[in-house]
Amino acid sequence: MRNRIKLLAALVVFAVVGAPLALAKKPAGPRPMFTKPEQVLKWINEYREHPEPDAAPEMVRTLGNLGLLRDIEQAGIYIGFTAGVLGSNSGKAERLVARMFPLPPEDQPLVIKAIAYSGLPEWKAVLSAFVERMPARKVLINKYLYGDGKTLEELGADEGAFAIDANWGYYFATGSQIPVRRIVRTLAWSTDKNDIEKLTIGSMAKWTLATNATRDLALLRILKAEMNHQSKAVRGPLREVVLAAETFETGKLRKDALAAIDRLKANGPEASRNFAWWGKAGQTALALGCVAASVAGHVELGIPCVVGGAVSSAALKFLTP
Repeated sequence: MRNRIKLLAALVVFAVVGAPLALAKKPAGPRPMFTKPEQVLKWINEYREHPEPDAAPEMVRTLGNLGLLRDIEQAGIYIGFTAGVLGSNSGKAERLVARMFPLPPEDQPLVIKAIAYSGLPEWKAVLSAFVERMPARKVLINKYLYGDGKTLEELGADEGAFAIDANWGYYFATGSQIPVRRIVRTLAWSTDKNDIEKLTIGSMAKWTLATNATRDLALLRILKAEMNHQSKAVRGPLREVVLAAETFETGKLRKDALAAIDRLKANGPEASRNFAWWGKAGQTALALGCVAASVAGHVELGIPCVVGGAVSSAALKFLTP
């Protein structure tokens, strides 16, 4: 009897003392894939080689937690990438979107635009399925469902660098030729002699195509093939892009752009009016260059970017004489 009492007492002590130890040793949940912007960009860069669509919801939530979705106009590359993931995974697109929630209202425009840009035939039905989860974004949702909200295909270069950013994102997710063709068509603006905005956006499209093509042979092949299909206004700049990519001499494109912008500022008939544009859309154009270069691994270019699409004031000097 005495031994039984001792055994019972020992079990009680173990239950009281051991319980906290058991709790302390409880295995932790799965470690997050992303904690820094650089990790997100690295994952995007490697996505086509190792597609992991199921990780896209975590990426979206991480971007929100890092504050990279607060200025949606600077998040084009992330919107386009998410759209590409959804568009290339039609069978699970709705489930992927569902796992992006909960998401604060200020971050929800990414989800709305990504669904609209996805290219899914039933994208409106997918968006409608999440109306109740985004009551604060009813106006924006209705714009795409019933109003004049544009799909990625309908966005033109005149929408600004955001459209080019979004097309880059879609390409990084899918490897599709279609978004590349849209960016290529913008090259016609790289020779514009009357509008600084067009010249700058065209120049940034030219530079990002060349720098990304130096490390992306699939992209380089697409660009070469486009030589047979583009207009005369595009073929000239495109030929320069291909040559710069094959010879790894992208710096010349930058110098030529600087010179062209300098001439237009000095001699263009609307230079004085257009100059004010540099403080606004100019930074957006530079943002696309920073992000696209970062995703492609061109950190050695030394552009002082704030990862996530935003650009520092110092980066404005990249295309400023």
